[in-house]
Amino acid sequence: MKIAVVGAGAMGSVYAGILADAGNEVWAVDVWAEHVEAIRARGLTVEGASGRRTVRLAATTDPSEAGVCDLVVIATKAMHAEAAAAAARPLVGPDTVVLPIQNGLGSADRVAAILGEERVAIGVAGGFGASVVAPGRVRHAGWELVRLGERRGPATPRIERIAETWEQAGFRVQVYDDVDRLVWEKLVCNVCFSGTCAILERPIRGVLDDDAAWNVASSCAREAYEVACGRGISLGFDDPVAYARAFGEKIPDARPSMLLDLLAGRPCEVDVINGAIPPAARALGLAAPVNETVTALVKAKSPAA
Repeated sequence: MKIAVVGAGAMGSVYAGILADAGNEVWAVDVWAEHVEAIRARGLTVEGASGRRTVRLAATTDPSEAGVCDLVVIATKAMHAEAAAAAARPLVGPDTVVLPIQNGLGSADRVAAILGEERVAIGVAGGFGASVVAPGRVRHAGWELVRLGERRGPATPRIERIAETWEQAGFRVQVYDDVDRLVWEKLVCNVCFSGTCAILERPIRGVLDDDAAWNVASSCAREAYEVACGRGISLGFDDPVAYARAFGEKIPDARPSMLLDLLAGRPCEVDVINGAIPPAARALGLAAPVNETVTALVKAKSPAA
């Protein structure tokens, strides 16, 4: 399969390197010229839970250089998804599937508005704990799950083909008929750890092992779960606190991307993660005071949030 990964940061580079190592033709597309040049010169090194490999693959800052692809993965942060979708137009042909993989809520809808409803599926990745070590080199602490589904209706043959490609590369993949379940199962874990780790500047272990921190984090997860239930979404668990804790215990040394962004002085995704829960709760006549407070503290800590 010919695949373009638009947004070859930490997670995007993990996808690109492992998919390329499995024999796919992969293009890493990113605006970070130093990273692109490093990949061109020395290959892309992916290390961590999947082992260590250095893979030769194409890399560019210009999407038109790659041409039309079978699959376009939009792997930027949520706030950059629309710009990435617009830049990805040269990669998209009549039969191209576009797969946004972002944290939080709403990115796939924004991408579909630009590239076409019929082309866009949806993906959610969890349990990787990826970070950029240096240009051309990334690390991931976990090797957990990629969830795939159509934005409307049950799984289709095209989603099954994409899932097979990722599975053949070594990813653990689950295909969903219910996209809301796909999104909210990950979101419960995101809201649990992202904001709390960012505020405290701790890895996941530092939240799990601290009773006060865990009280805040687990309350965020519980509020998200209550919103999902209020929306009539059927999740694969009935104890959000136990579910989120089990997720965190698989990658205790990981630092969520929100924390990494905060430390680097970059804009972070709090509005689509913890910040997405309070308005969703209000629409149901519920409240989400812990997520609301966590969101405010993240924003206070980083004016760029």
